[in-house]
Amino acid sequence: MIRIENITPRKNIVKYQTHIPIEIPNEVVVPEVTDKIISDSIYKIGKESLLIVKDVEQSEVTLNSETSSKITIKSLSSVIVKTDVGQIDEEWDELLLEKGACVRFKFVDGNWYILSSDGLKIS
Repeated sequence: MIRIENITPRKNIVKYQTHIPIEIPNEVVVPEVTDKIISDSIYKIGKESLLIVKDVEQSEVTLNSETSSKITIKSLSSVIVKTDVGQIDEEWDELLLEKGACVRFKFVDGNWYILSSDGLKIS
């Protein structure tokens, strides 16, 4: 026979962490804009991570290596993509994105590279 004495029952302890924002009086926190929809015929990328181009017959978008190192462009209109420096995939000075195309660009060592694409590249 086994005798058990002075054994305390087990307790399951679950810890929950919650994020409680600290409010500082007279300070306004402005979230950084990362997604943008445009209808401009000429546009230079700012700090966006996603740019949707629509409601314009044709748009010329310039990639800006000074403000962004990666950008996804979704074209719901015809879009010509140009670079501020270097080339796209070390080959093209510009790309034509047909309506419905989506292309992700990344700036590395002086050139813009296509990381993924579901559209046609026309030089």
